[in-house]
Amino acid sequence: MRKLALVIVIILVVIGGLLLWNCLAGRKPKPGQVKDEALIAGRDAASFPAADEDYFHDMDYGVTNNPEAVRAALDPYLPGISAQEAVTRAVRGRNNWNVWTAGNDRFWDELSYKYSFGTIDLLKTISTYKGAKHGRFDRWNYLGVVNEPCFRQPAGPRADRFGLWLDERVSGPDCPADPFENEQKYPGVKIGARGTTVPVGSFYGYATGVVGLRLFPNPNFDEKAKAAWDADKYYADPAYYNRKDLVKPYRVGMTCGFCHVGPNPSNPPADPENPTWANLNSNPGAQYYWVDRIFVYDPKPESFPYQLFHTSRPGALDTSFVSSDQINNPRTMNAIYNFGARMAMAGKWGSEQLSGGELDNKQFNDYLPAGSPLTSFYDPATKVVKAPHVLKDGSDSVGPLGALNRVYINIGLFSEEWVLHFIPLVGGPDVSPIKIADAEKNSSYWKATEAQTLDVAAFFLASAGPDYLSKAPGGAAYLTTDAALLNRGKEIFGERCLRCHSSKLPQKAFTDHFKPGCIGPNYLKCWNDYWQFTKTPEFKAEAKQIVMAPDFLTENALTTDVRVPVTLLETNACSPLATNGLKDNIWDNFSSTSYKSLPSVGSVQIQDPVTFKTSSYEMPGNGRGYTRPPALVSLWSTSPFLLNNTVGEFHSSPSVEERMKSFDDGITKMLWPEKRDGNMTVVTLSGKQHPGLIDRTPNPTYLTAAPGFLPPAFARLSGILHWLLPNVVSGGEVKIGPIPTGTPINLLSNIDLQKKKEVLDLLLHIKRDLAALPPNATDEQARAQFAPLVPKLLEVSKCRDFVVNKGHYFGTDFLPPGEGEAGLTDDDKRALVAFLKTF
Repeated sequence: MRKLALVIVIILVVIGGLLLWNCLAGRKPKPGQVKDEALIAGRDAASFPAADEDYFHDMDYGVTNNPEAVRAALDPYLPGISAQEAVTRAVRGRNNWNVWTAGNDRFWDELSYKYSFGTIDLLKTISTYKGAKHGRFDRWNYLGVVNEPCFRQPAGPRADRFGLWLDERVSGPDCPADPFENEQKYPGVKIGARGTTVPVGSFYGYATGVVGLRLFPNPNFDEKAKAAWDADKYYADPAYYNRKDLVKPYRVGMTCGFCHVGPNPSNPPADPENPTWANLNSNPGAQYYWVDRIFVYDPKPESFPYQLFHTSRPGALDTSFVSSDQINNPRTMNAIYNFGARMAMAGKWGSEQLSGGELDNKQFNDYLPAGSPLTSFYDPATKVVKAPHVLKDGSDSVGPLGALNRVYINIGLFSEEWVLHFIPLVGGPDVSPIKIADAEKNSSYWKATEAQTLDVAAFFLASAGPDYLSKAPGGAAYLTTDAALLNRGKEIFGERCLRCHSSKLPQKAFTDHFKPGCIGPNYLKCWNDYWQFTKTPEFKAEAKQIVMAPDFLTENALTTDVRVPVTLLETNACSPLATNGLKDNIWDNFSSTSYKSLPSVGSVQIQDPVTFKTSSYEMPGNGRGYTRPPALVSLWSTSPFLLNNTVGEFHSSPSVEERMKSFDDGITKMLWPEKRDGNMTVVTLSGKQHPGLIDRTPNPTYLTAAPGFLPPAFARLSGILHWLLPNVVSGGEVKIGPIPTGTPINLLSNIDLQKKKEVLDLLLHIKRDLAALPPNATDEQARAQFAPLVPKLLEVSKCRDFVVNKGHYFGTDFLPPGEGEAGLTDDDKRALVAFLKTF
């Protein structure tokens, strides 16, 4: 415990030093005064046309191979559209999703050498170096990313790639050339060394062999960098590659597809390491994605950053890990199913007020003539938009196009501006909004992205249908043939689940509840009125009729998309405590005024990570405290469950058999919470207890920084610093630790740097209490002295809820008595599971 206290002091001092260094550097331009690389090079948005080649025609069940089906799907939204135009829009939208990086290769390169101290290096992630433990041969199983068809493992260092061990393209009748590499049709941005020591290339980059990652010539790879380049040392010599002045010949850009393309659940690849395009879909989300391995090329158990990433279960990612809000908050990759049904739901319940910079988001009205069905989603007179929600906290509330556009910034578009509003990976004591108006003025990549977003929406309206178990190979064997059992499952779903997990509801739900004006300060009253209505015999009777209808699953989003108070869900509070979408915060322009004026949900119950005692925590308002219900479309293929994938076994194979093993385990632990995994005991509001998980360090861990990433002055003072801090500075390297085994990871990761006074007070208390210890203090004495500091650490925590696998007790006897619903019998639970498999 004494070591832990010392570590906390050092960590806070180092963070403070980094922040001070950042402030005193004086080199950063002011927000709103920088241009992106494209604009600097004289390129406007029109010079980045959307790619129209149907290269991915076999993906997504081959949807674009059937022009009439695409036309029929889009006609309700774009009346009179021809089959040719419908396919063209869908093709351009899918190409944007899968190959458009919008210049973010600059960002991912800078993140590698400037902010992550070499931890993140996507150029190594896509490599298969000689003798490496991992590469294309096990990329799916190890990383959970998708190997691009028509590539093979490199036979050796590639002369055409400066000696890098990158995948090689296979030629043949089934493997046509990548049309997006055509630099005559899609000329890259000529800036810096492009066109001299490196090619200019295409603005879509080169295919890498990994779906969703594209390769771009590095404009900083000039003659000096070329002379210093050594590919073998880049892979094998830490003294060479652990340097902030290392310039690599390529930068890696990321597309939306990297986090969203996955194996088709109903047509999985026989060999997941070698899929065909027909085995892949654009919308299910990267359900097998190992964040800790992808973003930490050389993972070491003793690395605290690795352990922090390791809190993300496969298929989950803290999407604000770069634009950090100092809350470690891994969440599942969002699937995009039945987009049209979610749009229809938004048309009934999604009215959100916009003001200020929120109004700078593009709406369908900017691209379509008045009277088009899609223009009804925004009223320019009242400035009210009807917004579906994909983000789990419902902060994406400025309309579908704005929500899509924000994704591109979040993965690095216009990073020249983005990184001026916070310190990447750290956040900072001061953050400010990224303004759409500045992007409109200074980023050609942003404007080119805006011009293509309507096509992205069209693509998902045309393609994002369910993946049914009944259509999967061997899937029918997992479905019941007992009609009585299935009907009982439908009845239970109507009584207990439909109120949150269906876009088809009793008519009174739409006529009497969540009327315009509900989203905002009055939201809790509207929610409580609706929730009470769902408990009435009238609601339950009609709900059961709805579920029994033969077309219940047809065009059903299987979510209401409304925001549910976390006080009812009892799930981990960190997701609904996220702050980036709040007023004057990073995503201010991308969340509605209605969202920012949501009331507090009240108090949640949390447990101390050391004593496990329960206490109440008052949730702040202004947007926080709510979670939208997940869509249950294709539920059979999406286990593990909960918003962070913590409930259920993970199986790395996308086969139907392995998915069903995961589903059976996950749904069992959802409906029988006493079977969940745990390293502590969760106390629920019902008074009942079940196993729970708190993420802790499994062994002593350290924060390290190699000499090559430290300021030059540090090297000159390293001898003195080693004399002063021999356990921290050695051989020019900074190594902070050990952080003891069993330390709650979020106790350190969730420190709120905006609480400057409280953090300073914490430092003073730690210093005073350490001084009070005798020279040869025992562990027992150190623990006793440290114990009073834990509450102070919790006081400066942005999320004090450490249990990650609790909550969602509906249908169980873990609901509090006030809910007035008894738990289902075991037989009824099994009937419900039988019905859920049909989704």
